[in-house]
Amino acid sequence: MNYLIVTLLLFGLLTGCSPSSDEGQKKPVATTAKTTPVVPSGSWIAPAREVILDSFEVGADAYVRALMVEKEDNTLWVGTSVGVLEIGLDKLDVRNTLTRAQGLANEYVFAIGRDREGYKWFGTNAGGASRYKDGTWKTYFPMHGLADYWVYSFAQHPDGGLWIGTWAGVNRMDLVTGRFDTFVKELVNEWVYAIVVDSRNRTWFGTEGGISRLDGHEWRSWTHKDGLGGENLEESPVSSNTGLGTRRRHDLGVLSGGDSTYNPNYVFSLAMESADVVWAGTWGGGVSRFDGKTWTSYSRNEGLPGNVVYSLVIDPRGRIWAGTDNGIGVFDKGSWNYFPQGNPLAGQHFYALAVTPSGEIWAGTKGKVLRIGTSSQKKE
Repeated sequence: MNYLIVTLLLFGLLTGCSPSSDEGQKKPVATTAKTTPVVPSGSWIAPAREVILDSFEVGADAYVRALMVEKEDNTLWVGTSVGVLEIGLDKLDVRNTLTRAQGLANEYVFAIGRDREGYKWFGTNAGGASRYKDGTWKTYFPMHGLADYWVYSFAQHPDGGLWIGTWAGVNRMDLVTGRFDTFVKELVNEWVYAIVVDSRNRTWFGTEGGISRLDGHEWRSWTHKDGLGGENLEESPVSSNTGLGTRRRHDLGVLSGGDSTYNPNYVFSLAMESADVVWAGTWGGGVSRFDGKTWTSYSRNEGLPGNVVYSLVIDPRGRIWAGTDNGIGVFDKGSWNYFPQGNPLAGQHFYALAVTPSGEIWAGTKGKVLRIGTSSQKKE
């Protein structure tokens, strides 16, 4: 039986868009989560037969908002609302816990990236972007050229530049000179949540108003009018959270009166399939697939667990995994299915997904991270 000891500084959940105070800070608390494999009654994902291998607690009030697998060190980085964990994937042990005490600018982490020099980047909620390597920190604020204090995505471009998505446009940072270039008016919307680069070195940006793409010096955008995001077949309440209001109001809440809302232009996540096929997770519009010419959207009507899609990853077998507001879905051989079968994860919001080179899926939600894989991948 496996055990993972997770040590976090639990001094309160950071909420909204303001950094928390250090007053009343508690001492670090260690919690041990006993692994609890959850085996579905019947597995439909042949032939791999994935199951939930482990469930690791990170604190009852902590939200897991970002996950990143670092292949070079066989490490999983877990970004939460109360700090960052570095997990060794070989032994499933905590190598490091990062909070403001260690140098992180703000414990509420929404994005994790890695540049070509091996620096880890943490995008925070109102605390700018913190860069970390071998115990050394550097934090970037607007005074250094960063577009905003709210940072939600990273992507390394093959030309060496680092893309940084914020709530006030996107930066391209030259890692050699440290220069920041900012793009705002070129985007369909300035609130940038997801960035991916395709095989032709084109950069795609998921925003609150649609998707923009930079092809060299040429920009192009797509919205719901072009086919992005499915129709509101369930007649969900239309979200008024457009991204053009105040940050104080802008709380990322997807519910209205207990029901999920609808905002098909709002893109939470992007994933790039082979042949430069783009997948986009939207707010209430399900998942949309763009093959370069046509948008195809999938919703609960097609088997997707939930229409609010926070996260997307593609596994080594080419399957699409979606973290939604109602569990996890898998797109395989042209159709969506719940994971596990029967959707025992219904009602849980999965904000972050990551895939390891061996094909394991890690899924983050409130209070925990799930490790998903085949029975042969279970560690005794």
